[in-house]
Amino acid sequence: MEDNAAPHPSTLMKFARPALIAGVVIALVCIGLLIIIFALDSFNAATYSVAGKSVNDATDEARGIRELYSGARAGGIITLVISGVVAVAAAVLLYLKRGNSPLDEDDDGEDYDLEDLTGR
Repeated sequence: MEDNAAPHPSTLMKFARPALIAGVVIALVCIGLLIIIFALDSFNAATYSVAGKSVNDATDEARGIRELYSGARAGGIITLVISGVVAVAAAVLLYLKRGNSPLDEDDDGEDYDLEDLTGR
C-alpha cells in the first residue's frame, strides 16, 4: 500500500462543484455589498456637502465620514477576490476533468426509453 500526500482526484472533483457555486454566490453578494457601500458613501458625502462643507476637508468630521465604511469596503473587496479565485480554480478543475468522471456504480449499462418508463 502506497502512501500518497496528494489527494485523490475524485476527492477534488467532489468539492469542485460546490466550491464553484459557493464562490460565485459569495462574489455576487460582495458585489451587491460594494454597490450598497458606494451608494451610502455617496449619500453621506452629498448630505454633508449640503451645508457648504466638503468631505475632503481636514476636519475630524470629514475624515470620519470618509472612513465610515472603509472596513466594510476592504472586507468586501478581500472577500470578493478570494471567492473569485476559488470560483475560477473550481471552474478550471471542472473543465480539465470534464471527461474523466467515473461511471455511476449503479449503472449496469442498460438504457431506458419512454416505453420502459411508462410500462407499455
